[in-house]
Amino acid sequence: MSARGERNGNHGERHDPLNMPFKSEDTALSDPQVAAVRAGEYADPLSAVLASLDESKAEDIVSIDIKGKTAMADHMVIASGRSNRHVGAIADHLVRHLKNAGFGAPRVEGLPHCDWVLIDAGDIIVHLFRPDVRTFYNIEKMWSAEAETTPQYSN
Repeated sequence: MSARGERNGNHGERHDPLNMPFKSEDTALSDPQVAAVRAGEYADPLSAVLASLDESKAEDIVSIDIKGKTAMADHMVIASGRSNRHVGAIADHLVRHLKNAGFGAPRVEGLPHCDWVLIDAGDIIVHLFRPDVRTFYNIEKMWSAEAETTPQYSN
């Protein structure tokens, strides 16, 4: 081994601390899941979002149909990650998944802190939370509440 830590025959490869080669971009693109995404396995963006969240091990996934309640989107998906790092990883995986599936590049807000990440994928808004932040804001209660009966007024 030379002073730079290179081993025989591996001068151009990068290695992690366990001396395992990093997965290159070319290798990642040959992954069977990516191939399935590129083959158009998902008929709609909602299916792609839900599959990506499931693959990323997001927790407490809730899909709310908000068509007719607002003009900003047709569906809202809310999910939790176990930590800031997990929320960031879920968001990163979802963005890559949607791009690879041909649904375009969604807009993302909140990645620096990863307490609450909002992903705008056109007709689908995805909220990713840490569990305590999700409990605090409780947005699924606000958006899933059915129309109340006519309010009662007292004179």
